[in-house]
Amino acid sequence: MIAWLSQNIATIIICAVLIAVVTAIIVGMIKNRKKGRSSCGCGCSDCPMSGSCHQSK
Repeated sequence: MIAWLSQNIATIIICAVLIAVVTAIIVGMIKNRKKGRSSCGCGCSDCPMSGSCHQSK
């Protein structure tokens, strides 16, 4: 078991870093969505779908 870990430590570290980055991106997108911010980063004035995703209340 220890031999397998020592042979694959670089792969394990890279996978852990990638999982952490993807998780951080998803958490950030969820927080922005809850705050009402757009996921594309630009304004909705020129967006053809602005009427369907931001309906008036």
